[in-house]
Amino acid sequence: MVIEDIFKALGDPTRLRIARLLSAMELAVGELAQVLGQSQPRVSRHVGILCDAGLAERRREGSWVFLRQTEADGDTSPIIAATQHLLAVAEQTEPGFAALVEADRRKLAAIREAREAAAGHYFARHAGEWDELRALHSPDAEVEHALAKALADAPLGAVLDIGTGTGRMAELFAEGAERVVALDKNLEMLRVARAKLQHLPAARIELVQGDFAELPFADASFDTVLLHQVLHFATDPAPALAEAARVTRTGGGIAIVDFASHDREELRTRHQHARLGFSDRQMADLLRAAGFAATAPIALDGGALVVKIWLGKRRAAPAAASTPAPATETA
Repeated sequence: MVIEDIFKALGDPTRLRIARLLSAMELAVGELAQVLGQSQPRVSRHVGILCDAGLAERRREGSWVFLRQTEADGDTSPIIAATQHLLAVAEQTEPGFAALVEADRRKLAAIREAREAAAGHYFARHAGEWDELRALHSPDAEVEHALAKALADAPLGAVLDIGTGTGRMAELFAEGAERVVALDKNLEMLRVARAKLQHLPAARIELVQGDFAELPFADASFDTVLLHQVLHFATDPAPALAEAARVTRTGGGIAIVDFASHDREELRTRHQHARLGFSDRQMADLLRAAGFAATAPIALDGGALVVKIWLGKRRAAPAAASTPAPATETA
């Protein structure tokens, strides 16, 4: 990225509009085309120029490509941040530009409604299954309250919600976090989560497709990692927790919400649970092996299934053993 590329990229009214739309929310290329009233290939060309200049970022989810405003971090942060600030000031002070941006943002309501409708259809298809499972354990509100209380002692910082599902955990902790990355392997669930989270500032929430056994993030990227009702889908939980530890900074926290050991075999076939819960000893061993220091678990015994909250702190990696220097012979 060079400054000339940035100014060339912004030298087009459509690209200015795209830049302001992406400051409001993450959008698919087709959704941008709908708002702008232009063909998808034409919008894709404009998007390519913005991405090449470092002003926008692409992210693929299956056959869809989503765009978001580039985060102002790393070596380019002063230029990117200044450019984003300039566009915000232009919207506030230039009546013609402000009117154009406002008209575009009004059209985002249709995008939000379409996402919510798709999420509603998904819930309707699966509501019976989820209601059946919820009836077996403590109410969700009690679990959420206990989890929020357990995590209240330290700043959340950057949060990774692994297996975000409907996005509820990301929504619950977004206000207290610096930012939240919500990850899920299932594309349809990600679209449900996007509908739930689209009212939150785009800079605070990022949705990513990925597998908990191979997280697409650099080492030590997060301060808090959440696995809410997801670990029982892992045939072998150890690799998932090892990956969670890899992306957690030293001193950062992990919170696992899942079922205590049980014998409800029907959950294997009806809900695809690979594990019938976890014992405290088993979870403590898993956390320790992954590099976390476990603390006392919290139990919520409000139904046939006991919900547990297991917490841990990321230990510092062992220092590499130093090789002693060879002795120096003296005359």
